[in-house]
Amino acid sequence: MHQAKHSHRRLLKSATALTAGLLLLTACGSSGDSDASDSSKPKPKSDSAGKLVAIITPSPDNPFFKAEAETARKKAKSLGYTTSVASHDDDPNKQSELIDAALSRKAAAIVLDNAGADASIGPVRKATKAGVPVFLIDREINKTGIAKAQIVSNNAQGAQLAAQEFVKGMKGKGSYVELTGKESDTNAGVRSKGYADVISQYPDMKRVSRQTANWDQQEAYTKMETVLQRYPKLKGVIAGNDTMAVGAVAALKSAKRTGVVVVGLDGSPDAIAQIKAGTMRATALQPAALGAQRAVEQADKFIRTGKTGQPEKQAIDCELVTKANADEFGLFARR
Repeated sequence: MHQAKHSHRRLLKSATALTAGLLLLTACGSSGDSDASDSSKPKPKSDSAGKLVAIITPSPDNPFFKAEAETARKKAKSLGYTTSVASHDDDPNKQSELIDAALSRKAAAIVLDNAGADASIGPVRKATKAGVPVFLIDREINKTGIAKAQIVSNNAQGAQLAAQEFVKGMKGKGSYVELTGKESDTNAGVRSKGYADVISQYPDMKRVSRQTANWDQQEAYTKMETVLQRYPKLKGVIAGNDTMAVGAVAALKSAKRTGVVVVGLDGSPDAIAQIKAGTMRATALQPAALGAQRAVEQADKFIRTGKTGQPEKQAIDCELVTKANADEFGLFARR
């Protein structure tokens, strides 16, 4: 009996020592975790595996939008997310429906190239209030503080680059037409102003017509047909994007007009091909792939930490593409 008591005491001591050792190991294991000891810091969120990133852009018929959607999809998948890719076709109602669908699917984040600077404010605010962060690419909205990021090309800088090359091609004189984008798109106004800031310094350059072609190639073609009939001595065309510039080139070819200086903005593969062929003078490449990639990276960081580490408004500079350097560029990026 006495021996049994001693054995019992030894077991109790061993158990106590084991418990103390486990507690010590646990304490040592958590001592390096700053979030565990500082409640003021944002707590990391759960892993990305299986979480949905909804990617919504204008029509992929435009290679720019296709490139940014595909880049965003690939980047999100590489980080472990599932993705959905959809187009609002520049229809604010369809955009609202797609955002509602993303919310119903409990998306972890939305990457959005929006359908209007004003029309998109409500849907972005709705998503934010529902706890789904929105990361805007390419186009800004007329409101700050509701999207987590607005990542756009430096449209003013890009337009000025393109306009400087346009002036050079026109030798500082002659009549020209400007084709502008959608009036609801902030970029259209910013680019037009960037063009004017440069060209207005050359009084011998005369803008004889300013036509809205809504970023569309066929509409640009049709508008240019009319312009060419009215202004047979036209010397230049400066377009708010490459899609419209390519439409203008087609109209010039159809009218058998040569020697007209055509400049666009975007850096699309079609425009670069025209530049190499000598039918376009230049474009300013806006890095669609880089903007989309940054949006997904910042979405991932926000999902994990509650912060992006970046200001909301972010601009990426454009690069001038001419015949001299056209081979250096690929799909909306330098090779």
